[in-house]
Amino acid sequence: MNRQAKCKTPRRPPPKKPPNSQRDPVGVYLRVRPLVAEDEECCIEVISSSTVQLHAPEGFKVNRNGEYKETQYSFKKVFGVSVSQMELFENVAKPLVVDLIHGKNGLLFTYGVTGSGKTFTMTGSPGQGGLLPRSLDMIFNSVGPFQAKRYIFKTDDKNSMEVQSEVDALLERQRRENNLTVLKTPSSRQKVDPEIGDMLKPEETCKADGVDEDSCYSVFVSYIEIYNNYIYDLLEETQEDAIKPKWNGGGTPVRQNTEFIPPQSKILREDQNHNMYVAGCMEVEVKSAEEAFQVFWRGQKKRKVANTRLNRESSRSHSVFIIKLAQAPLDAEGDNILQDKNQVSVSQLCLVDLAGSERTGRTGAEGTRIREAGNINQSLLNLRTCLEILRENQMYGTNKMVPYRDSKVSHLFKNYFDGEGKVRMVVCVNPKTDDYEETLLVMRFAEMTQEVEVVRPVDRPICGFTPGRRHRNQAFREEMSQRVEDRGDAMSALNGVVLSLPPLPTSELTDPNDELTIPRLVEALQNRQRIRQMMIEEFNRAASRMKSMLQELDSNIISKENVILEQNGRLAEKDKVMHSNKMEIERLEKKTKMQEHKIDILQKTTKIYEDDKRSLQQEVETRGHRLQRELSEKRRMEQRMQGMVSDTQHKWEKECERRVNAMQLEMQNKLWVKDEKLKQLKAIVTESKTPGRPDPQPRQPLPQRPSREERPSREKRPSREERREERPSREERPPSKRSASPPPVPTTTPVRPRHRRSRSAGVEKWVDHKPPSSLDLGTVLQPVIPNAIQVSAPNEKALSKCDRYVLTHQEVASDGEIQTKLIKGEVIKTRGGGQSVQFTDIETLKQELATVSSRKRKSSEGAASSGSQTDGAWTDVKTRCSVALEMRAGSNMGPGVEHHGISKRRKP
Repeated sequence: MNRQAKCKTPRRPPPKKPPNSQRDPVGVYLRVRPLVAEDEECCIEVISSSTVQLHAPEGFKVNRNGEYKETQYSFKKVFGVSVSQMELFENVAKPLVVDLIHGKNGLLFTYGVTGSGKTFTMTGSPGQGGLLPRSLDMIFNSVGPFQAKRYIFKTDDKNSMEVQSEVDALLERQRRENNLTVLKTPSSRQKVDPEIGDMLKPEETCKADGVDEDSCYSVFVSYIEIYNNYIYDLLEETQEDAIKPKWNGGGTPVRQNTEFIPPQSKILREDQNHNMYVAGCMEVEVKSAEEAFQVFWRGQKKRKVANTRLNRESSRSHSVFIIKLAQAPLDAEGDNILQDKNQVSVSQLCLVDLAGSERTGRTGAEGTRIREAGNINQSLLNLRTCLEILRENQMYGTNKMVPYRDSKVSHLFKNYFDGEGKVRMVVCVNPKTDDYEETLLVMRFAEMTQEVEVVRPVDRPICGFTPGRRHRNQAFREEMSQRVEDRGDAMSALNGVVLSLPPLPTSELTDPNDELTIPRLVEALQNRQRIRQMMIEEFNRAASRMKSMLQELDSNIISKENVILEQNGRLAEKDKVMHSNKMEIERLEKKTKMQEHKIDILQKTTKIYEDDKRSLQQEVETRGHRLQRELSEKRRMEQRMQGMVSDTQHKWEKECERRVNAMQLEMQNKLWVKDEKLKQLKAIVTESKTPGRPDPQPRQPLPQRPSREERPSREKRPSREERREERPSREERPPSKRSASPPPVPTTTPVRPRHRRSRSAGVEKWVDHKPPSSLDLGTVLQPVIPNAIQVSAPNEKALSKCDRYVLTHQEVASDGEIQTKLIKGEVIKTRGGGQSVQFTDIETLKQELATVSSRKRKSSEGAASSGSQTDGAWTDVKTRCSVALEMRAGSNMGPGVEHHGISKRRKP
């Protein structure tokens, strides 16, 4: 025994079936539904009994030559609009019913577009019964006289059938009757539903020929639906049935408090013979066609239907009605059923009403209806795929796997396509021009289905008993009953004779001379003697008849023994033939095993090659996808790098420009500071060498600058050259009294600006963001930003028009004063088309108390010696030289923005 492959479940070997190379194609029949309106345009024309032609409606696709495309399709038989239900049954379903009675399986399903008449074909209407009620009627007309008593056949949970004795069947019947929970009302007689009444006419009933009279039969039915690819039992008692009012003894309904429980879906399983069945499905034993159809109609009311634009009662699920016929042979005496489970034969006929394919655009489906339509179309598509792969495997010798498990419909009927019975399909079409496109697809699928071949089922084996057992047993019972009747008549006659003997007269002698009593007694005794002789003769005649009957029985027994001996001889000959056939079968089985072994080796090799091919294809596809991803990633990275390079280049250009401007301003500030120091030193030296010097003119205070609210408009700052021209030069000043001073050097003295400039002043356009909570401090120096847009909250429109951004922020410093911060940044355009602000600098504006109250120089004339010591300190050259003007380097503002008087540290 070979060791199984690792991590794989060992596959159960398929059941051994007798080799049968005979195949039958799937029988496909076409039925054309009549049009609703007679004047409506028709796109289907019946040419013959097996061919139809489709005409494309106006405005549809045409051929290259400009003519309308007309296609013809052939089927086993085509039924026009005037065909009757009886004619359809005679050609389609009747052969399947005959096979069912002879122990063979069958599958019949209707297929077509929604609203094409599939449900009417399968079920029918009162007076026009469909395929299903006619099949039930034919079954019970054929096997009705040979049915077994109820519960003789018992189903189990493993899709098999058992045979019980009559005693066990009686106990089972009593147990089920005692377990009934619903109490019947006094008037709860079973009434026929008017919707299903008189489905068949009496003259349309039919019966199958060749029924085995030496067997007992029993019929079981079950009804399921496949809704959204889930299986539900339509005969199962749901919660709605359980909460119906029960009746007490007085005829009053009793209300029950129960909660609603939705129906549970069923699962598919495989029995020991590899046949698929629905686990837990209810199977009801029926004894008449009316009872079976009542059970069907009870489940039909629970089926999912909905109102759509194309069909008032559109089926939203696939329904499957399963008829099981169990039959077992009688024993050798022909009296009782043979108590052998292996001799029980079960055949079944599946009648399937498939839901119609539909397009949601035409049906106007919404919500749940769209989901239902999607599941219906998907299951039909999977059924079509399975049939196409079967056809390809049969025609081209391939061994592709058929995807039965992708849908519950195809998985349930897998055995039929593998050779468990005949398969027939009724294609229903609607000749309306609106359904032309969908009808075209249905026709193509139906014509393709005819090319699929199914293995012909084999006949069931014969049990080996003498045929005609039931009839002989019945004749023997009739003869015995007749003889019992004859014997009873003879005994009744004898009893009558015995009872008719006259009574003896009184024999009492009262007188010795009595001559009447003795003669009367003698006469009575003679009469009784005569009657006794008659009885003896009758008994002798009965005994002779009995003797002749016994002799006849003995002769019959001897003849039967002779027949039995003859049959035994024939059986011995048959045994020899069977032995030789067994030897031949064993030889063929060995040969078959060898061929199967070779086939398995070839299949494994093919599977290995297919796996390698599939893995290589997947690897090629994976590498192709990876290469495409890498190429797309490369292009995306190139675009991203180009954007980053352009953004970085633009940023560094601005940064370099800003740094160059900062360096220029820094150099200008340094030059200005040096010039200022030199000029002050020259002025101090000149003043120290002059003997007498008039008092300097008092310094005019700077005018108070109006606040931002008081200014009518933004004033223009004077340029550096204008300020220099406004300030008088050193030559225009009054001459100094010191004669020893050297002539002044002609230089241009920078003028101290009147107000402080903000760092954000420049040629760029600014966004001046001032929150509404900002306070006006009323200081002399105020930041003025020319060419700016003032906003209280930044917006995309303002940022798109400007290059720079400044935010005014006020907070309380550690000394209690209000400190103003100007947070500046650059407006950068993003790749998405927006703007972002990158902050680059923070400028702080702070008020401080001056440490020196005044900078007035002490005059040498008219000054009191007891003047203020603080003022006199500024007249000292050493003190004055220790004060320097300092400015922060790198500022964007001009000279003199932040001037702080800082005392230089003296060297030790």
